Amino acid sequence: MSKPAYSIRDADWIADRLALSHVRRVVFMQEQGVPAALEWDEWDTQSRHFLAEDAQGHPIATARLLPDGHIGRMAVLQFWRRRGVGTALMRHVLAAARAAGFTSVELAAQTHALTFYRRFGFEPTGAEFMDAGIPHRNMRLLL
Repeated sequence: MSKPAYSIRDADWIADRLALSHVRRVVFMQEQGVPAALEWDEWDTQSRHFLAEDAQGHPIATARLLPDGHIGRMAVLQFWRRRGVGTALMRHVLAAARAAGFTSVELAAQTHALTFYRRFGFEPTGAEFMDAGIPHRNMRLLL
């Protein structure tokens, strides 16, 4: 039996900071032009983090769950997009949110990703807005 192409695990901001930061730096800062001042915030030390790694242990995707039930900083390296990594990562985050007792979760989705989040049952709330120069919509999912 072959080893899976990737795995997903809970991560610790202190222990896994380099891996988590690498994915976010590549996706948000390099690809999308998000300034460092907007990417890094006080929520990193307070959030629950999740990390996807390839078979060699290299970081390929990340997400975080804030104490108030917001999901954020979901990012998948370009090579790994459309290979099921984002779907598996979101399932992992939602399972963790349910296990933590959340009855709903929210996120601010880049508008190009609305369809992705709708597949999990997220529904848009409110009007489109700009964040770091990128159009977003808030979305909510009842668990």
